[in-house]
Amino acid sequence: MTPDMMIAAALVVPLLIAAGIAATGWLPNLREGVTFIGAGLLFAIVIMLATQVAGGGRPELYIGEAAPGLSFAFKLEPLGALFALVASGLWIVNSFYSVGYMRGNRERNQTRFYICFAFAIFGAMGVAMSANLFTLFVFYEVLTLSTYPLVAHKGDAAAQRGGRIYLLTLLATSIGLFLPAVMWTWVLAGQNLDFVQGGLLAHANVSPAVASALLILFAFGIGKAALMPVHFWLPNAMVAPTPVSALLHAVAVVKAGVFTIMKVSIFIFGPDLLEATPSREFILFVACFTMVVGSLIAMTKDNLKARLAYSTIAQLSYVVAGAMLANSGGFMGGSLQIAAHAVGKMTLFMCAGAIYVATGLTNISDMKGLGRKMPLVFIAFLIGSMSIIGLPPLAGAWPKYELLQGAIDSNTGYVPYVLIASSLLNIAYLLPIPFLALMPPPGTKEPKPFKRPDGAPMPTVVAPLITAALCIILFFAVGPVSDFLAPTVGERAADVAAGVLP
Repeated sequence: MTPDMMIAAALVVPLLIAAGIAATGWLPNLREGVTFIGAGLLFAIVIMLATQVAGGGRPELYIGEAAPGLSFAFKLEPLGALFALVASGLWIVNSFYSVGYMRGNRERNQTRFYICFAFAIFGAMGVAMSANLFTLFVFYEVLTLSTYPLVAHKGDAAAQRGGRIYLLTLLATSIGLFLPAVMWTWVLAGQNLDFVQGGLLAHANVSPAVASALLILFAFGIGKAALMPVHFWLPNAMVAPTPVSALLHAVAVVKAGVFTIMKVSIFIFGPDLLEATPSREFILFVACFTMVVGSLIAMTKDNLKARLAYSTIAQLSYVVAGAMLANSGGFMGGSLQIAAHAVGKMTLFMCAGAIYVATGLTNISDMKGLGRKMPLVFIAFLIGSMSIIGLPPLAGAWPKYELLQGAIDSNTGYVPYVLIASSLLNIAYLLPIPFLALMPPPGTKEPKPFKRPDGAPMPTVVAPLITAALCIILFFAVGPVSDFLAPTVGERAADVAAGVLP
């Protein structure tokens, strides 16, 4: 299979899966079998593409022009390949988890759920493999529209309200800010929107004032990155079923947001122009502000999914901050955070879903003593939490180390302290959850009986254990992953090349 055929296959397979799910929806076992086979096939295709990228290749597929200078084209480079691997690989795990959750919780409209999920992965593949800003924008919107029915899945008043906020916020930021930024870039670059190593605008004679305005439009127009104050859609989207929350926070939606921030920073501005852009410091400050305030709000939330939602808002800003540091340490740290946060936060959300399906509990204060009855779930939760915090030997340690290096190299005096403070706040709002679950319940009372006498369905327990294991594996795989990313984000530090922490 040629490289262009493989890219075409990676885009077509999710659509074929959606059609297969629709055709077999009346037979649940067959429907879910189609999902698993298709997800496995897509992951295999992405692995083949990533192998070519690792060997120095850049698979391409050109479809045609929609208008002068606006073409549908795809080209895979290391950062895009990483995002594609994360999205396609975790789709398999999330699909396995979804079977246990959706059946165990007796959710309605399960066929529609799986169809929309497949369309969302189609959108994520398009974003990951886009060769230009126009193609990325189109697939970014496909991702928004395909996930709206998932957010509003339950159909009650709360779900409808959360879905409206989700859709209107993301469409408003896209149409009001992101699209004008794309059009302005097209004009500045001479009717060109291609992603160029070193920056499309690097030699376009862009004034500091224009570059500053353009960067602000991109930063807040890419609403999926959830920078404050364009973050409120994300907690409201927590009305969705837990597999959707995992999709939003780990597999596709928010990762598409911060991935787009990284692509714009590296391939549209480039490190030199970005460093010379005055508003970069402002966006960096907003990212640091979001890290701290998001964590502080998370500490006030007793609802487990709400706490994890605000945690995600804070953690996404690590990627934005890395991009705004405009050096190899920042770019590497932000890129590694895309993968590390995906496996860590997906673990936490799947654990929250397993707890809910088994017990009906949503508030942390009601979970005292629950760890004695669900030990595997809370072990996975503890591992995921420690990875989010950034403790070795877990995946989240490397992004924070690289970001610290990048912040020191860029002489931004306050950023290292913000990163340290954020990690301490992570400890404060995450570790009490598994520790509380190990404590005996108040007085002599036993924890409330499970709403499911047989406990959480097996897939909802196994899936977070898989992603928890990935948190450990990614820590030790940092050398190959960093080597893979180096052509896009720059050379990494010598001690990281050696695979040892300082």
